[in-house]
Amino acid sequence: MGASIKVGGGGGGRGRRRRGRNAPMSEINVTPMVDVMLVLLIIFMVAAPLLQVGIPVDLPEAKGQQIPTPKQEPLAVTVKVNGDVFIGDTQISLDELADKLKAIAKNGYDETIFVRGDRGVPYGVVMKVMGRINDGGFKKLSFVLDQEKGGT
Repeated sequence: MGASIKVGGGGGGRGRRRRGRNAPMSEINVTPMVDVMLVLLIIFMVAAPLLQVGIPVDLPEAKGQQIPTPKQEPLAVTVKVNGDVFIGDTQISLDELADKLKAIAKNGYDETIFVRGDRGVPYGVVMKVMGRINDGGFKKLSFVLDQEKGGT
């Protein structure tokens, strides 16, 4: 009764098997996923500062404490130097301001309306806008301005 056992480097052993074409992949290659995530991170870091609300205007400066910003998207009315009125990024006429605000406001008449007026806009134009907002039933208005730099 004897048995022979083949030890070591024969050609047809069990060492490395070749996978079939349809065999499931048992290893996950993480490198492409990390590359994609880094690219997305960079894109969002660059794009986040560009997502500020509204039309670019030259805001006046004043001293004072900053009012805490709401958790939801603020409802901003912008008045440009040439008298154009915008809600967010949409230009509207002064006559339809109150109706549009009523349709957009999520909290009804308790919604705070942020008024952004260019420093070159005449006082009377801003007062007209505020009057239309008030006539629409909104009682909470806030002015948006830049923090005053230096000086006393």
